[in-house]
Amino acid sequence: MVNTLLQIIIATFIASAISLLGIFTLYLKDKLLDKILLSLVSLAAGALLGDAFLHLIPEAIAYFNNETVFLYILIGFTLFFVVEKFLHWHHCHKGHCEDHSIAHMNLIGDGIHNFIDGLIIAASFVADFRLGVVTTLAVILHEVPQELGDFGVMVYGGYSKLKALLLNFLTATGAILGGVIGYFLSTFTEASVMFLLPFAAGGFIYIAASDLIPEIKKEVELKKNLLNFIFFLVGVFLMYGLLFIE
Repeated sequence: MVNTLLQIIIATFIASAISLLGIFTLYLKDKLLDKILLSLVSLAAGALLGDAFLHLIPEAIAYFNNETVFLYILIGFTLFFVVEKFLHWHHCHKGHCEDHSIAHMNLIGDGIHNFIDGLIIAASFVADFRLGVVTTLAVILHEVPQELGDFGVMVYGGYSKLKALLLNFLTATGAILGGVIGYFLSTFTEASVMFLLPFAAGGFIYIAASDLIPEIKKEVELKKNLLNFIFFLVGVFLMYGLLFIE
């Protein structure tokens, strides 16, 4: 069990360190950054859906009965929808948005999100080491475009680039806290964290379908759409390939 805790801490620390990628945006031109971000969004969408349908749901079905699994998936999907709407409502209530307020709420929302990611990673490692690695990879692939975007939001909201980078990393460490709490919950009863697997699947499906894929669909150029589709497939097949890792 000690090894499992160490695995969780290492995985969540790596996921947290992704927030420091914002520093590289300082050296990229806006047009190049936009191109990279959309490709990363496509990759993340494929990876999240692949992890949900090929890893998390099958693992949950092996532990629970089917009816329970799909109920938790629906709960996860719905809760992610409610949380996102709540945060967006606070961002822009009645059409009025203040840049600094957006940056502040973005920090809070990101901290909550990272804490949940930590819980999900912990549940995955408790269930199976391979599942933990796969889920961590899916989280990281999703975090790359998100953290780059969060960094931009905070700079736009009035924070200095250094302060934005440090605060972004601070909220990202919420994943470590979530991971440790998730691990200790599992020491009381494994079921207390195993329910997070289908819950996470529902959340991953929501993020991919509601947030990421709509961004991909905004692209109108055929060549770029083809490239984005390829990146999407790479994300899916990456998750499929990881099925064969023992």
